[in-house]
Amino acid sequence: MTEPKKLDLEQCWPELFDGLDKAQRRSVVQSLAAAWHEGWEPNREHVANLTDYAAGRIDAAEYDRRSDAAARRMRGSEK
Repeated sequence: MTEPKKLDLEQCWPELFDGLDKAQRRSVVQSLAAAWHEGWEPNREHVANLTDYAAGRIDAAEYDRRSDAAARRMRGSEK
């Protein structure tokens, strides 16, 4: 029997969670886990974008800009 896959973002990229309190960490992980359970695989860029926003290192406009840029790159690679 195969062991179920585990989403452990803080272990993969602990430096991205620096400066976040417990509630912020939980919020970031839960936000990404919701999509992960639907089959989406977060990468370092996705985690960095959300942790930077949660920590206040970027504002909503920058979060949206980064997310849009990542989506454009993904669409371009699917062609």
